[in-house]
Amino acid sequence: QVQLVESGGGLVQPGGSLRLSCAASGFPFSSYALSWYRQAPGKERELVATITTTGSSTNYAASVKGRFTISRDNAKKTVYLQTNSLKPEDTAVYYCYLKRQTRDYWGQGTQVTVSS
Repeated sequence: QVQLVESGGGLVQPGGSLRLSCAASGFPFSSYALSWYRQAPGKERELVATITTTGSSTNYAASVKGRFTISRDNAKKTVYLQTNSLKPEDTAVYYCYLKRQTRDYWGQGTQVTVSS
């Protein structure tokens, strides 16, 4: 079965960085685009970044463009989100997302807290 397992979250000061990872299994990883979403307390879940199958194309939310970088390693079946210049408004639970054969799959999420 499809599994998405996020890691790498934590508490960081404003201006700091974190590298989030999403380890995938149960599907042909290199055949699917993958995305990162986030959900802050009291807010709707929002799309942060998407990467195509080979990593040749990426898209970002306007709020993170220039600060976050999505990448993938198809050999390791892992997608990453490098988050730099973090701001308090980046505080949220970050989720890995896959859409496969009309079904949506989510990981359990990893908490990112940006605070001094």
